[in-house]
Amino acid sequence: MQYPIFHSLVNKIKASLTKSKINVSKFRTWEETQINATGLEIWIDLSESTDHLKSVSINFDWDRFREAAIAKQLQGTEKHPLLKAAHLVESNVEPVIDIEVVWYFDQDKCQPDETNGDGNYRIQVASQWMAEASRQVNELLLSDDIITRWHIEIEGDEKGKYLTAINLISYFQYTLSDQNSLNNVHQYVERKIYHLLYKINRVIRIADKSVVIPAA
Repeated sequence: MQYPIFHSLVNKIKASLTKSKINVSKFRTWEETQINATGLEIWIDLSESTDHLKSVSINFDWDRFREAAIAKQLQGTEKHPLLKAAHLVESNVEPVIDIEVVWYFDQDKCQPDETNGDGNYRIQVASQWMAEASRQVNELLLSDDIITRWHIEIEGDEKGKYLTAINLISYFQYTLSDQNSLNNVHQYVERKIYHLLYKINRVIRIADKSVVIPAA
């Protein structure tokens, strides 16, 4: 196994999600040998718990360089297989977990069915509530010092333009540089997972309540 430390973190994350009774619809690890990368993909179903969102995904990215960096600094991991590779051990990569969180909206519920004669009406209505959601989400996540952006896809029909995808994306980073044992890493990751789940839930509530569609 190339990533024993990362896979131990995956087990810790899975246990934390189980404790939190999160409705996980997908939980899978992946590995790309050509780019020396691995990761964890989690999907949470929101269709039964929100009015305007379908799901949220949480994607953890890791690689051999970070695995070797954390193995080099922890006590008791001297026999880690990647420490035999000089180019990995000699790199100055910081052991940071990159996390991408994506909130997927139900586009059919987040914009009007009809227009008022303006070909951009449906997009303009969605843009108004998205701007308010952005303001509140940015205030919530200000202390986390992260990047948050919208991803939308647009198509057109006889009534004008409309949105075929509405996704809110945030990028988190958690560094493991200050940890000196695997047990400490597990405790740190567990705390961060609960913090992340708390923020994800807050964003869900903000986003769900921000959607305002004028009556036809």
